[in-house]
Amino acid sequence: MSGEQAAWVNRVRGLVLGLALGDSLGRGTVPPSGPIVAGVSTQLAAFTIDGVIRASIRGTHKGICHPPSVVWHAYCRWAALQGIEMHDEHRHWSEGSDHWPDGWLVGVPQLRERRGSAPATVKALNQREQGTIRRPATHSRGFHALTRSLPLAALSRTMSANQLADLARDVAALTHGDPRAYEATAAAVVLAGRCLSTRGLEEAAEPDADRPWPPDAGTLLDEACAILAQARQAPRQKARLARVAPDATAPSALLGGVYVAASWPEPAEALEALAFAATAPDGDCVAAVAGAMLGALHGVDVWPVELLSRLELAWVMDTLARDLVSEVTDSPGGSGYTPPEDPFWLDRYPGW
Repeated sequence: MSGEQAAWVNRVRGLVLGLALGDSLGRGTVPPSGPIVAGVSTQLAAFTIDGVIRASIRGTHKGICHPPSVVWHAYCRWAALQGIEMHDEHRHWSEGSDHWPDGWLVGVPQLRERRGSAPATVKALNQREQGTIRRPATHSRGFHALTRSLPLAALSRTMSANQLADLARDVAALTHGDPRAYEATAAAVVLAGRCLSTRGLEEAAEPDADRPWPPDAGTLLDEACAILAQARQAPRQKARLARVAPDATAPSALLGGVYVAASWPEPAEALEALAFAATAPDGDCVAAVAGAMLGALHGVDVWPVELLSRLELAWVMDTLARDLVSEVTDSPGGSGYTPPEDPFWLDRYPGW
């Protein structure tokens, strides 16, 4: 592995584990010992990554794929593990099969445990058809659309900003049909993608002729830039954070996360940033976004081993982050014309 590749892996791991750690710590006081329980955003983000990897495999082996539909299938597997009621149309995968849900994630016991509620996602799973921008399944503006989609930022290495924004919007709209929800998701994923390859949040948020903002995400990204200016003038103000992120919506998650990450920009301050994010009215979504962005900027080593070792699903999320990078860069499952380098890859991530 080259130094550049190792640095990319380090940052993607930082993003994914920062999301998970923020999701957990954003809900309140860290227990002095014992496990730190994962949140539902972490569970859903795990299945987003699983779906993206499977979509890539399907594309390379079948030659045709609609990635949002494959990610939708991943959320159906999450619901099946959770015992969540789904519309009958989404159960056809299991008909006549003893092997659905499939893939390695179904063997993780913690993914069968309820770790919070995701009402818009559950409501969408009870609709006959998956949601789209033109045909929304719900009209929710909730933050799960955004937090579960943040790992898509790792695709910035192979996608243009416009392509990445389009994918993020489509994945968010599977369950959340309010335009501000999927536009905030697109903005957050594009910004997090830039954090993976820049030295600071302000550099990541600075558009230029070579890297213009995607048109449909531009409004939210402009709002994020305004929040960066506020953080320069008045950082670390709890009252300001409450105004920037007043509720549990996707725009609040994005703008609150930006304010927190900009207020605590140094690597040594990352854990303090998550503690500050937890003071927001809905701290888990703000901390998840701030954690993802700080992890993307500084890499996985910014997160204390003492906490990661206690974080539920930390090993799962770290493995998924590494596997996502492997799939994007090396395609270890081969293609329709080449054999797999990893003989177990297609069992771990069936791309049927």
